[in-house]
Amino acid sequence: MSTRPDPEPSLQDEAARAGWLYYVGGLTQDQIAQDLGVSRQRAQRLVSRAMAEGLIHVRLNHRIGACVDLEKALTARFGLTRCRVAPDLGPGSDGVRAIAPAAAAEFERFLRMSDPLVLALGTGRALRGMVDAVSDGIAAEHHRLVSLIGNIAPDGSASFFDVVMRLADKVRAPHYPMPVPVISSTPEENAAFHALPPIRRVVDLARQADVIFVGIGQMSDDAPLLKDGFVTREELDAMQAAGAVGEVAGWVFRRDGRYLEVGTNRRTGGVRVEPGLDRPAIGIAAGATKVPAIAGALTARIVNGLVTDEPTARAVLALAG
Repeated sequence: MSTRPDPEPSLQDEAARAGWLYYVGGLTQDQIAQDLGVSRQRAQRLVSRAMAEGLIHVRLNHRIGACVDLEKALTARFGLTRCRVAPDLGPGSDGVRAIAPAAAAEFERFLRMSDPLVLALGTGRALRGMVDAVSDGIAAEHHRLVSLIGNIAPDGSASFFDVVMRLADKVRAPHYPMPVPVISSTPEENAAFHALPPIRRVVDLARQADVIFVGIGQMSDDAPLLKDGFVTREELDAMQAAGAVGEVAGWVFRRDGRYLEVGTNRRTGGVRVEPGLDRPAIGIAAGATKVPAIAGALTARIVNGLVTDEPTARAVLALAG
């Protein structure tokens, strides 16, 4: 029986990527260091290791080569600022498990920056996987973490996949949860929550975020919003009829990436990620059912960066044409 490759990035993985960027991509060692988030000296050692271990021939003799090709194709097609494609773990594998280490590495790049940042986060399984994969021991007290989405479930309990408090406990950063329902019962109730001064301060902070990390949820029959009890079957049917294919931070959008003006969007708490932001807005998502949602979010530039896996990357490119 063959074994599946480990999703955790190894030293050889880093050397393979550095070698590909140097010998095939034509990047300088300074550019490679910036791309990988390492020192120039480490980038130089990684390039040397790639050659010494025989990873570089006419083409890269390593599974990461296909990932880099897909990253380049997605970046060119959608004008992305950042893109990471994790290796395929095989049929039936968990997409979150595949992409969590790569997503954590992307997030750690910002955590390690010396200038203070406001880091805004959505919720969901992919974001929780990313947070769980973030390395221990990163000092991030100079950054602030803020939630983009409400953290109150329909029964009044805390939303299970809220990640801001979990991450703050791990990196010891000040954090600002969004203490409103994910989706309120009425637009008036939602407006009343947002009129409260403490909520307004959190909303203002989220809107000023320097960096955004969000999951991308599908609006098919297995929609996370339905499975987690935030929308009813009837509400989902109505939004599907209006063209809904995906959601980011609870805000539902169509195939072309335009947000719906009907349905639960009139009652969604938190802050909507506006298309075309001039700062990093990175989507973390993988899986066949998410492909239309990812393509829509990329097309409208709700997100301008992406962490996904090989099968999803190929499917998104095929759908986009």
